[in-house]
Amino acid sequence: MRNKISAYLSDISRIHHRAAFTDVKHHTNPKTTLFAKLVRKRSSCRKFSDAPVFDEEISQIIEVARLAPSAKNLQPVHVWVVRSPEAMEKLKTATTSLYGAPVVFMVGCKSEEAWVRECDGKNGAETDAAIVGTHILLQAKALKLGSVWVGSFDPAKIKEAFPETAGWEITALFPVGHPAKDATPSPMHDKRKSAEEFSSEL
Repeated sequence: MRNKISAYLSDISRIHHRAAFTDVKHHTNPKTTLFAKLVRKRSSCRKFSDAPVFDEEISQIIEVARLAPSAKNLQPVHVWVVRSPEAMEKLKTATTSLYGAPVVFMVGCKSEEAWVRECDGKNGAETDAAIVGTHILLQAKALKLGSVWVGSFDPAKIKEAFPETAGWEITALFPVGHPAKDATPSPMHDKRKSAEEFSSEL
């Protein structure tokens, strides 16, 4: 009898909470944002199909990269879209890590245009470029495209192949495209430090 009464009261309590919307956060779980879901789903793609990336998709990626924050909003970053067959062949002389992508976003920065920390002279150009690169990766995923951050390239060969980059330090390449059907994340992708090991409260 006591168990029946407890169950009855529990049911009433649940009805009351729903009527008052006090349990909304339990059911909607606001801590799991769309952004957090996007970040969890994103992984590096190292095998692309030959499906094209459309102009509108490239424009959306460029726009999100353009809106990336930079120190003092100095924006010491430039992005080149490498897309034509001729340009892709040139880029292949500087790296073997394009993985068959139909388009590559090449990110460069200028240290002389960036914010410099006064106390030690730390230059923020590469940090600003890294933020732009992160935006490229995440927007590509939002468009259901694959992407990968490539740091393995010969900067001198890029300078030689693309005179347009003179005066810029190329910081990273971002091959982007539709993942091949048999593309899989790296076995290392899910190996993350625990929250306790990764962060500390002071």
